[in-house]
Amino acid sequence: MYYKTEEEIELIRKSCLLVCRTLAHVASIIRPGISGLEIDQAAETFIRDHGAVPAFKNFRGNAPTPFPASLCVSINEVVVHGIPTAKTIFQDGDIVSVDCGVSWNGFFGDSAYTFPLGNVSEATMKLCRVTNTSLYKGIAEAVAGHRLGDLSFAIQHYCEREHGYGIVRELVGHGIGRNLHEPPEVPNYGKRGKGIQFKEGLTLAIEPMVNLGKKDVLTAKDGWTIFTRDRKPSAHYEHTVVVRKGKAEILSDHFMIEEEIAKNTEVRYVGFEQ
Repeated sequence: MYYKTEEEIELIRKSCLLVCRTLAHVASIIRPGISGLEIDQAAETFIRDHGAVPAFKNFRGNAPTPFPASLCVSINEVVVHGIPTAKTIFQDGDIVSVDCGVSWNGFFGDSAYTFPLGNVSEATMKLCRVTNTSLYKGIAEAVAGHRLGDLSFAIQHYCEREHGYGIVRELVGHGIGRNLHEPPEVPNYGKRGKGIQFKEGLTLAIEPMVNLGKKDVLTAKDGWTIFTRDRKPSAHYEHTVVVRKGKAEILSDHFMIEEEIAKNTEVRYVGFEQ
């Protein structure tokens, strides 16, 4: 496990804030009628203009080909890793998960936000609110002395037990720093008191992926796009945090994204579920 120095944490924070500035730029232009390719190109230009590199572009995971875009753009039943194209046109009533990562000054940043466009159903809006709320319930457990299972359980219990949604098992959060993906894996399901014990300086990308229906997912022929088996919507929110004593510190910033949403009449504010 790689625990970061304060200097390294500050570099990760800078990368995360650039990610969120990029997502805020996306929030200012996303609307029904434009394509996934348009927001992807805008994001790549924004990232490179700031001297950074899109972390996802040409990333080699387990798929047969490298990821071809700077953003993962996942619409409705697509959980994550959607590939933005010119044919991917956003429609009124869609929810669009946008996941962004950058490499800057030797360190990575990672964050994601789901944007509801126009007349989204109340059932889907509630899914977004619950998923967003679950992210912070997980973050609340990322403190020194707690265990990984405490974080995972907090997300799972809130989403599955309290709201009846499906938590995806095949996809997890991760450590982050000099590499986009570092140990440990951070599942959104688990048991209290299990797993590694958190220590100060561990940086984590926590990212609940929550389905309106069942937890089961499939992978498209492109080897990247993950979608719900029952074709019901899925929501996704992500923060990068550092483990501290008493309270985790969030290194990314969704407030700047929500400030842009407030100016864009075609995107709905998500907020939190009580």
